[in-house]
Amino acid sequence: MRVCADPDNLPYSHQDGSGFENRIARLVASDFGLPLEYAWLPDRRGFVRKTMGAGLCDLIVGVPADFERTLNTRPYYRSSYVLVEPETHLSSPASFADPRLREWRVGVQLVGDDLATTPPGHALALSGAVDRVVGYPIPGAQPAAARMVHALERGDLDAAFVWGPQAGFYAKHASVPLRLHYVPPPAALKEQPFVFAIAMGVHRGDRALRERLDDFIARRQPEIDRILADYGVPRLPEDAR
Repeated sequence: MRVCADPDNLPYSHQDGSGFENRIARLVASDFGLPLEYAWLPDRRGFVRKTMGAGLCDLIVGVPADFERTLNTRPYYRSSYVLVEPETHLSSPASFADPRLREWRVGVQLVGDDLATTPPGHALALSGAVDRVVGYPIPGAQPAAARMVHALERGDLDAAFVWGPQAGFYAKHASVPLRLHYVPPPAALKEQPFVFAIAMGVHRGDRALRERLDDFIARRQPEIDRILADYGVPRLPEDAR
């Protein structure tokens, strides 16, 4: 079982095998009765082309379910951007209209080559919270999610909107108690997805492997769920919007 993965991208994957996608890959290989091999490459521009496209591997354990560069399995989890905040807050915002989000220093991740904001950044801008928003570019000595959680630990931020799997992992390892809270997107951004389904990706012509993996997910979903829970990954039901 040849897997493409980033060698230093926790909580997803790491060369020492400590990511949750590493554990899921081991479960797949064991179920298929195959040895597990990796093609390691940082997950940057051209990742699929330089790994799977170059014939170095057959499986990417985590891709968006509608990812166009691979043939994708059924989703095995759905997550969302969530608000990470200190447990000392008496209550969590129920919506982006909460006035505290215009008063707090709120961190958001900046993605892509043009450092575009993530969906919560758009929602905060719509609510008039632009002046207090702090952007964290994805590139850096540490993942943006880790830098945001460290800022929460120091008190440099009051809250942060972070992609779910990263939020759960880094909040779980924070030096101060933090909690995660799902804030539904405003109605004005109903076409902007906040929730994403995650699947496994294979070569676009490899329908046999895709079907075998679909069967694996159906049979071993409870074990996959336990792995995700170990890493604090917040999950939403299939009909989440």
